[in-house]
Amino acid sequence: MEKNKEELKKRLTPIQYEVTQNNGTEPPFRNEYWNNKEPGIYVDIVSGKPLFSSKDQYDAGCGWPSFTKPIDEDEIVEKADFSYGMRRTEVRSKTADSHLGHVFPDGPGPNGLRYCINSASLRFIPVEMLEEEGYGEYKKLFN
Repeated sequence: MEKNKEELKKRLTPIQYEVTQNNGTEPPFRNEYWNNKEPGIYVDIVSGKPLFSSKDQYDAGCGWPSFTKPIDEDEIVEKADFSYGMRRTEVRSKTADSHLGHVFPDGPGPNGLRYCINSASLRFIPVEMLEEEGYGEYKKLFN
């Protein structure tokens, strides 16, 4: 997916652009989805590809949306990240190469992972809007 930076600057908010294109991080507890409890899926703000389900979301206490696993592991790319003097694993979307956040080995799920994701890299689609938004096949996750 070829990204036109100027088109993205017009389409995305400044924080969405900073996070997805410049590996930025939004403030904890002051972002759109950190405490979202509504059922639905989260898609890449750039490509629209499904990334995470609210069924796998939990409150990790970190101030960002946290998930135990992605909807489709093939859409997630992990990269070593040594920025800020830390050793972390960055999570990017495969299709749009958007920076999403990081994955840590301290989650409650069966794989013990916590996908700590910036709200600014996501668009939330509520269950009742899945069909209308073209994501009807994901309704089965909520049956």
